[in-house]
Amino acid sequence: MNLNNIKPAAGSTFNSKRIGRGQGSGKGGTSTKGHKGQKSRAGYSQKIGFEGGQMPLQRRLPKFGFKNVNRKEFRGINLDTIQTLIENKSITGDITREVLIENGLITKNELVKIMGRGELKSAVSISADKFTKSAEELIAKAGGKAITL
Repeated sequence: MNLNNIKPAAGSTFNSKRIGRGQGSGKGGTSTKGHKGQKSRAGYSQKIGFEGGQMPLQRRLPKFGFKNVNRKEFRGINLDTIQTLIENKSITGDITREVLIENGLITKNELVKIMGRGELKSAVSISADKFTKSAEELIAKAGGKAITL
């Protein structure tokens, strides 16, 4: 076998339709574009969402909502999640941003909000960007500290 006698598998290739190559091709004349009209012309392109002059869907529907460009997105972490990590010995000592990143709870650019689901049994100091009132109360009740960054 040489490179000059390699052929593709039978039926895997086919000749494309050669349009606009004269009457003998069987695809001459209108070149499979029908007769007249906008779509038969050279350079035809249609705007996305164009509905032939009918009022487009994006203009028929009412505008609503508001997107706040200054919104801060927080990653919520509940106290029961922290408690399970402490019980599994994944976390020892104070809980900081670096500890949360190591345990895969957040990525390095995320803001953290500690939330009050579950209960905290061990006295630990937790550093985060935000705390809910219930989380702060539960941390204080367990003998720990809630440090806002």
